[in-house]
Amino acid sequence: MFERGGFRFDAGPTVVTAPFLFEELFALFGKSLNDYVQLRPLDPWYRFHFANGDTFDYGATVEKTVSEIARFDPADVAGYHRLVEHSERLFKAGFSDLADAPFHRLALMLKQAPRLLKLRAYDSVWRMICRHLRHPQLRQAFSIQPLLVGGSPFDTTSIYGLIHYLERQWGVHFAMGGTGAIVQALRRLMEEQGIEIRTDCTVESLLVGRRGGGNVVEGLRLAGGERQRAAAVVSNADPMHLYQHMVPRHAQSTATRLKTRFGRLSMGLFVLYFGTDRQYPEVAHHTIWMGSRYRELLDDIFKHKRLAEDFSLYLHRPTATDASFAPPGCDSFYALAPVPNMQADIGWASAGPALRGRILDTLQDTLLPDLRRHLVTDFYMGPEDFAGRYLSEAGAGFSVAPYFSQSAWFRFHNRAEGLGGLYLTGAGTHPGAGMPGVLCSAKVVEKLLPPVE
Repeated sequence: MFERGGFRFDAGPTVVTAPFLFEELFALFGKSLNDYVQLRPLDPWYRFHFANGDTFDYGATVEKTVSEIARFDPADVAGYHRLVEHSERLFKAGFSDLADAPFHRLALMLKQAPRLLKLRAYDSVWRMICRHLRHPQLRQAFSIQPLLVGGSPFDTTSIYGLIHYLERQWGVHFAMGGTGAIVQALRRLMEEQGIEIRTDCTVESLLVGRRGGGNVVEGLRLAGGERQRAAAVVSNADPMHLYQHMVPRHAQSTATRLKTRFGRLSMGLFVLYFGTDRQYPEVAHHTIWMGSRYRELLDDIFKHKRLAEDFSLYLHRPTATDASFAPPGCDSFYALAPVPNMQADIGWASAGPALRGRILDTLQDTLLPDLRRHLVTDFYMGPEDFAGRYLSEAGAGFSVAPYFSQSAWFRFHNRAEGLGGLYLTGAGTHPGAGMPGVLCSAKVVEKLLPPVE
């Protein structure tokens, strides 16, 4: 959570789509989530603004969503129902049965292969959407979910189409007080269980020894030189950074080296935080502002590694739901633009301020009239900040991208390959990025950790 001049801004994700996972976590300790943080359902979930001025509200009820779809193409109503039905099948296969299943054994992947092939998991999300919807703007609106977990809809496996059912089944929520309130709730729960939390210190490397003929993690070394011994280490660092900078090369398996060397990273993120001394009540909590290019823009970001002049934006206005994010009569925002990660040759010292200016001008011309006149505070983070602050390799926003060749067994394993005593959670390991994926990765680790003696 960032604070500037009475304005507050979420530093992390803002969309909660599987609240039951948090409820399960607190219930493990005999606690109720509602006693720690309040989750509020949103409606609409997202408001899309297209380049031609059209808007599309994706909402909390099927009736509202269908009504909105019919404004664009009545024939796509039936297609939407088929999409949700297919999404439910994907959800049962990819989430209910596999999201918290350890995938460190190839046999499990091979066992699931026929089912995944039958569901056409080899298809991209875009191809899946095009099978069900025909209107070009609806195709865009219903194919953006991979961007929420770090991939292009034109390359991400269609298994991520399960997000449609996940949203439809449990809704889209916002934590009052922001994602920071969830962090504080988890901190309070941990402290109640007697867990020691240390912040403002960086793990420099892992301590690796030999035991039983194999390499074993025995603890860690902090940046200041302090050593901590441990029976097991659970890492939620970006696996690409972990294996390239924190684990000795001799202790890495061939599979880990290959994944680290050839792994394809997610895109970078440019996030502009700003506050205004007036309110914009017509702007929804979650707004997706679509630029004039779609596939071409995403190809620039993911394939050509080029920072284009144009962009698309996710605009977050938490004050639509929680007035505590800004002083009275004011609004808090952040505008997130997908950009190439640091594997691209971009000089962010000059590109950052220029992109900030283009975003402010565009928002002023479209969604936020007189924005510059009412701007009170602003700052931004780009890929270099993600690399420096969060040790994200190349400043990627979501670690490795969610391609089929980097999913399940092909992704970094939750139990480190060829290295005992090390377990992985977070966006870069199975099942993937996003709050539901990260929470499920923790459930996998819980199953893998040896019992405490």
